[in-house]
Amino acid sequence: MTGAESASIKVAVLSFAHGHAVGYVRYLKSRGDVEVIACDPDGVRSPDAGPRGLELASQLGVGYLDSVEEALAWGPDAVVVCSENIKHRELVEQAAAAGAQILCEKPLATTAADAAAMLDAVERAGVALMVAYPVRFSPSFEDLKAQVRAGRLGDVLAVLGTNNGKIPLSDRRWFTDPALSGGGCFVDHIVHCADLLDSLLEQSATSVRAVSNRILHAESGVEVETGGLVTITYPSGVIATIDCSWSHPMSAPNWGGVTLEVVGTKGSIKISPFASHVDGYGADGAIWLPYGPDLDAAMIDEFLDGVREGRNPQPDGYVGLRTAALMNAAQRSALTGQPVAL
Repeated sequence: MTGAESASIKVAVLSFAHGHAVGYVRYLKSRGDVEVIACDPDGVRSPDAGPRGLELASQLGVGYLDSVEEALAWGPDAVVVCSENIKHRELVEQAAAAGAQILCEKPLATTAADAAAMLDAVERAGVALMVAYPVRFSPSFEDLKAQVRAGRLGDVLAVLGTNNGKIPLSDRRWFTDPALSGGGCFVDHIVHCADLLDSLLEQSATSVRAVSNRILHAESGVEVETGGLVTITYPSGVIATIDCSWSHPMSAPNWGGVTLEVVGTKGSIKISPFASHVDGYGADGAIWLPYGPDLDAAMIDEFLDGVREGRNPQPDGYVGLRTAALMNAAQRSALTGQPVAL
């Protein structure tokens, strides 16, 4: 490696609003080729029960700057945007203007129009934009794709996806505030499965039909959908479904999970990337100890490799745009009771 190639990459983590920010910071710190700082300007005003801002940065052992402007003036090679969904566009546009490569939490934006504007901004600036979809880095998904590509399932007829989890009512309540999140379980959980479908099928959806309700967790008084089912039709005739409900009980020992089942003319395969675990019972109840590859780490490695190599790491902003458009179509369909063409 040349001296330029071996130099540390400067990475700024913008906001601790999303819970994944903690894991990202810890992994970035563990790499010997990364210098990381953080800023969380809205953390002071956040109602989150968990620590935010300087307090959380201190716990994580990373440098802290008070504002986004200071963080970008530090001259980062790359930024990781972990803010509330509604703030993604502004932070991505600021980072692009500063010449930083960008990894943005999912969904890329709350509207396809904002996602398209973000793509325009990064293209004008000549920087890369990656969306945080770690599940596609699962070895089980990579194997599933290989099986489909090799024709071992025959012609794909249908795909059944689930992304179920606990309702975020504790540490990061903004997930249930439509003014900050853009919606409920549709916004939180459709997009992971939508990304897997985008990668697996390599075709854009033609229509979406969706239903939703607030039956789950009605006692909490949240103003967003808590349960939902999405049906997607593709040009090849494939029909896919996504159960995106916050249906994992609060008493469960883990957050939830993702599954994908592909049905073809010659057979079917089902994967569950987060299923590997050791379980049991302790003094406080059920125990769930997950094991297996660190998908967040694999995703960040792809991002930093792209930064070093001067290429667009995948999944890129165009994937983010397509998945945001599908999410918006599901929202419109649930509202109108009619299928929505894409």
